[in-house]
Amino acid sequence: QVQLAESGGGLVQAGGSLGLSCAASGRTFSNYSVGWFRLVPGRKREFVAGISRTGVDTSYAASVKGRFTVSRNDARNTVYLQMSSLKPEDTAVYYCAAVSGHYSDYAPLYDYWGQGTQVTVSS
Repeated sequence: QVQLAESGGGLVQAGGSLGLSCAASGRTFSNYSVGWFRLVPGRKREFVAGISRTGVDTSYAASVKGRFTVSRNDARNTVYLQMSSLKPEDTAVYYCAAVSGHYSDYAPLYDYWGQGTQVTVSS
């Protein structure tokens, strides 16, 4: 079992930056790939970024590529999502999720989810 907890959300102006953290407890976190997703009411959960177990392989949604950076520090059992040049359309609840295989943009494949953290970008 892996427990995930996101933090770092908040209110930021368009063009600003925000960093999210996903802290894990339980089983060895380095055995899991991690994905970041976001959810806007009335819309499907959207894949944002993924990072492999080693941290070498990462992937981003086209909508955030070049603006968001995912990284991990297994010594701290934490995955990060650094967001810059934020836009109002980035407003959502952001979730991290862990999977024992390779990360994917398909949410049902993930084994564990955090509770989410709200990010609001004002125009």
